[in-house]
Amino acid sequence: MTVIDINSDMGEGFGPYKMGDDEGMLAIVSSANVACGFHAGDPDIMRRTIEGALARGVDVGAHTGFNDVWGFGRRVIVGDSLRTIENATAYQIGALQAIATSAGHRVTHFKPHGALGNLMFKDSDLADAVARAVKSVDRELLWVVPPATAGEGAGARAGLNVIREVFADRVYADDGHLMSRRLEGAVIHDKAIAADRVLRMVENSCITTHSGKRIPVHVDTVCVHGDTDGAIGMALAVRQRLEAAGVGIRPLSASHR
Repeated sequence: MTVIDINSDMGEGFGPYKMGDDEGMLAIVSSANVACGFHAGDPDIMRRTIEGALARGVDVGAHTGFNDVWGFGRRVIVGDSLRTIENATAYQIGALQAIATSAGHRVTHFKPHGALGNLMFKDSDLADAVARAVKSVDRELLWVVPPATAGEGAGARAGLNVIREVFADRVYADDGHLMSRRLEGAVIHDKAIAADRVLRMVENSCITTHSGKRIPVHVDTVCVHGDTDGAIGMALAVRQRLEAAGVGIRPLSASHR
């Protein structure tokens, strides 16, 4: 039986401000990428999200980014050196690990957020710096990145366990990378279309770009973004479509250890 993980970014509120429906999403996904306080999140939100994940048998991962609450981590912080990015990544992972340990859970994986993740599509030096940070804190953390990117190569060079990720609600350009959110049609809002696309990616081990080009990829996990309108409905449609086709849903740690 084919087995896949479904992940979503969570814990992305701040103080009294809420982003997405984490409780609803935790009932659907098998892995949660939890904001570590830089682009979003705070200790209380981190704790609540981790406790919710633990109660539902959902994996927890460190979702790190630039120190950019105002821009939700989608802006490149000009002037950050590679050493600063490396240190900031280690800092955020450590913060989440401390809260997870306190809550009786553990951090199983790592996934970059926003502008940091986008830079890791092509910037090998930056991707290597982030990989060094992850390896220095916990070399057993699963390294979640899109395939055919600098991030994938960095994880392999660092000897990390690379997990290839595709996106349910994003359109791909012909280079195999995500189309910019600034472009019309880059984000998919129709849950039926998204669910069908995911099943094809999983069954055929390939992505289909906006022009119809097919690019072979290995798929370990599917991301459904939790901060978009209709996110819960889309995540549920994706899971139901996969399960109806006989695909099993398992947390990353259940099949990649």
